[in-house]
Amino acid sequence: MDVLSGLALLWFAFGASHVGFSSLRLRPRLVAALGERFFLLGYSLIALAIFVPLASLYATHRHEGPFLWFALGIPGLREFAFAGMGVSFSLIVAGLLHPSPASLGSATSEASGVLRITRHPLFMGFGGVGLFHLLLLPVYLSDLLFLAGLPLFTCLGCAHQDRRKLREEGERFRRFYSATSFLPFGRPAGCLRGIREDALLLGLGVLLAIGVRYLHPLLLSG
Repeated sequence: MDVLSGLALLWFAFGASHVGFSSLRLRPRLVAALGERFFLLGYSLIALAIFVPLASLYATHRHEGPFLWFALGIPGLREFAFAGMGVSFSLIVAGLLHPSPASLGSATSEASGVLRITRHPLFMGFGGVGLFHLLLLPVYLSDLLFLAGLPLFTCLGCAHQDRRKLREEGERFRRFYSATSFLPFGRPAGCLRGIREDALLLGLGVLLAIGVRYLHPLLLSG
């Protein structure tokens, strides 16, 4: 199997396992058989068992396949992409430390802090990392397959998660759902309040983005 086919198949396996194991048909049976804690543990281990080889395959085969584009000649795009990366890392950090009710295992049901920006901060942050990398790099087909998979999986996976939560939890999740946005900054009136409430967590994300930016050559060496 060639590298490009491997990337596509691993993304398919990652998405299919996420959707399948969290589906309304299969998830209740697994939780009943294993218990919530062991289900979440198994779900996470399966995700890692697929994503780690996927990321490793891409890391060793960057810039392979046909050349597609290099967009940095567009004025202002570099600054826009770096700003987007800062926002993305902020969402990741804040999403990890302020879990969303849309996430597996979360007990909260309030729209506050980063959740006023998007109800899926962690996944939208990872999606943004993939998207903005496509604006910063010379993009070959292997880059497109891996990096575009991040925002594509984010949108499809989060939409599936919303539908399942609405069916399972009814009014509790519906109130949260109606008070939040799917995509980041979809409700501008609440975003400033959310930034103020989680300013420290979002600031940590910006610092992480700056650190990753300057360590990037070292991280990719070899």
